[in-house]
Amino acid sequence: MSTQNIASQQELVIEAGRTERQYWKDLWRYRELFYFLAWRDILVRYKQTAIGIAWALIRPFLTMVVFTVVFGNLAKLPSQGAPYPILVFAAMLPWQFFANALSECSNSLITNANLISKVYFPRLIVPTSAVIVSFVDFMVSGMILLGLMAWYNFVPDWRILTLPLFILIAFAASMGAGLWLAALNVEYRDFRYVVPFFVQFGLYISPVGFSSSIVPEKWRLLYSLNPMVGVIDGFRWAILGGDSRIYLPGFALSLTLVILLLWSGIWYFRKMERTFADVI
Repeated sequence: MSTQNIASQQELVIEAGRTERQYWKDLWRYRELFYFLAWRDILVRYKQTAIGIAWALIRPFLTMVVFTVVFGNLAKLPSQGAPYPILVFAAMLPWQFFANALSECSNSLITNANLISKVYFPRLIVPTSAVIVSFVDFMVSGMILLGLMAWYNFVPDWRILTLPLFILIAFAASMGAGLWLAALNVEYRDFRYVVPFFVQFGLYISPVGFSSSIVPEKWRLLYSLNPMVGVIDGFRWAILGGDSRIYLPGFALSLTLVILLLWSGIWYFRKMERTFADVI
């Protein structure tokens, strides 16, 4: 049988709801597109920069120095038995990851408008690849923490083995909030102004420059309504060891909110996804 005859016997079946049912299988089928977008974003991020990937080191390092001087040297806040720069940087790592992921995710659909409006693929790939770029920055910034540990001759205890669990929670929080902002930014472009303010405001209300243990006990549960409080406390507990403690009711509340944020983010993104190509 010739190739032309085989082609003439093939049927194109368009079945209602088929795309919805196979959505998660399509995510795997389009994995090469995911790799390409993530790698492209990493290259674009540092292309034609004078010092390249060192930008991922300079910003958190300078922020750590300022917070150490203000909260550690001037305000004399407690450091949970660890050098204050390590206390700050143990929180700076998850916060910078979260903040970068929000910024990258919120603009990811807009910057890929030409691709989204022309071909079909699971749109979830776009903000997810943006989070991966932020995760690369997170891994690079981790070298500063290793350098600080070597400088202060600080050796973490067995709790450091639990760090991947808290990285996973930070990833879930970044992904959940990022999906919300990515979908909302397509419909309402005001969010390109809201996100930088939200990131800056969040830095001050999160326990990045200080330990959450200084918050009065009666306010700690309310303070944990900020999901990053549980994430940051978890990082410090794993990295600092020793005197650091986790406020379990607050951590449980933050973890519940992170799960809810991720679930609702995926739900809202999927709900709005079919309109992206028309609105964008």
